[in-house]
Amino acid sequence: MTIQELKVGDSASMAKTISESDVYLFAGITGDHNPAHVNEEASKQTAFGGRIVHGILSAGLISAVLAMKLPGPGTIYLGQELKFTKPVRFGDTVTATCTVSEILAEKNIIKLDTICTNQAGEVVIKGVATVMPPKA
Repeated sequence: MTIQELKVGDSASMAKTISESDVYLFAGITGDHNPAHVNEEASKQTAFGGRIVHGILSAGLISAVLAMKLPGPGTIYLGQELKFTKPVRFGDTVTATCTVSEILAEKNIIKLDTICTNQAGEVVIKGVATVMPPKA
């Protein structure tokens, strides 16, 4: 969608169940082999009592919404503020929702409230994205 087609309040979502394979593939790609994510025994000693999903892996679903749904293909991601509010565990289904909150038409920039929830409806990530939608 171009900036002319967008309005404050427009929203889109997508969901994904995060598997153990997703976590190990992400660790391999990024080099983040933190025991909190990949070592069951070591992670039992943490405040979370077991392995948790990389926060940025879950936040990546926000990128997917922006790139594929709202504004959609051709969108350029300029920035993201994130707050991780609850851990995501293996097998959780994370739903990322992006909602247009501000339109700066003269700069071809929009801001979107971003939120990720788990299958229980609990907020696991919240923040604000700044993107440049595709031009007409």
